[in-house]
Amino acid sequence: MTRNMQVSVRATVTAAIVAAVTATVSCSSGPPAPSATSSTATPAASSSTSSPSTAPATASTSTASASTASAALQPFDAGTLRADFERTAKEVLVPGAVMLLVTPEGTLTASYGTGVRDAQRAVSTEDHIRVGSVTKTWTTTAILQMVQEGKLSLDDPVSRHRPDVPNGDNITIDQLLTMRSGLFNYTETLELNSAMDTDPQRAWQPDELLALAYKHPPYFAPGQGFHYSNTNTVLLGLIAEKIDGKPLGQLFKERIFEPLGMKGTVFPDVSSNSIPEPHPQGYFYGDNVLTMTNPALPEAMQQEAIAGTLAPNDVTDVNPSWAWAAGAGISTATDLLTLGEALVNGKLLKAELQQKRLETVTPTNPDTPGGASYGLGIAKSATSMATPENFRASTRSWAATR
Repeated sequence: MTRNMQVSVRATVTAAIVAAVTATVSCSSGPPAPSATSSTATPAASSSTSSPSTAPATASTSTASASTASAALQPFDAGTLRADFERTAKEVLVPGAVMLLVTPEGTLTASYGTGVRDAQRAVSTEDHIRVGSVTKTWTTTAILQMVQEGKLSLDDPVSRHRPDVPNGDNITIDQLLTMRSGLFNYTETLELNSAMDTDPQRAWQPDELLALAYKHPPYFAPGQGFHYSNTNTVLLGLIAEKIDGKPLGQLFKERIFEPLGMKGTVFPDVSSNSIPEPHPQGYFYGDNVLTMTNPALPEAMQQEAIAGTLAPNDVTDVNPSWAWAAGAGISTATDLLTLGEALVNGKLLKAELQQKRLETVTPTNPDTPGGASYGLGIAKSATSMATPENFRASTRSWAATR
């Protein structure tokens, strides 16, 4: 049973898996996986009959100064890692994938297959892809920038900025950022999943998403647990817009994209379901309701997909507004590399708040202190991608998260 068949199909996903890692990035830009993201999983899944196209590895000398991060990375063999990357891409049934790995020892770039089933154009690190929950790092970073500007406080009750939030007097901005508010995740509702199956190009307004969440009781009292919930980040997006008085896309552009030179990154308007060229297609098997309570496809469907008798659905044009501030962003592998470095090296925050952000990364499950961790809008994976075994686990986790 392949990993991509065990995760949910509840999102638009690209055909390309992207693994962008630097020696200084110890905190991933996606949510923790696998156990902590039961409600946030989506596979990049497709079978393909096209011949794989593998780009040659490139190596360069790095002058990275992050000695502690460097020491945490194990040496890797480029040929072995590239072969394992291709094997993993085949296993999760994507028609194309790209890998970008940067360490003090050098850089490895590899590509596999194509971005469109049965097509010829190979995928590349400049392809635009829907980056899902990486968008959360944009939203949470903007909020933290406003904190250091004195426009709000981590201890502010959310009711100060959004009076309509249930129990908002007792939920803090900090708890929204760290996924500890207890607010129900609207992406776990039958209403959303049904609507996405019947009207995939629907333009969702953020308040419509929150209304779905508010119909359901919280998972726990504020601060008394951890549950990965897109509701938290949608709320933060609305708060950011209110404070800055600007649309979220403009806010991201001014605060993050332009300062970092991320020219291939955009945050689409809620009315848009397009992706800038060049881009691969997005595929998945089944539908959203089918995998809403159990992320695994039925065994028979899994076998049909593996055998090639079940074709995936092309979901490239699904409107990503259903994820908005929590996951509607579009970027490239090279831009994600730039972002990852900035998130950990402190290019977007002042030193004191940056240190606080890194120190808040704590286990999502107290009973597994060595497992996945989450903090102020950033996550730390339990594995490094410096070995083939961990690369497989990390790649599958990336493909399984939104």
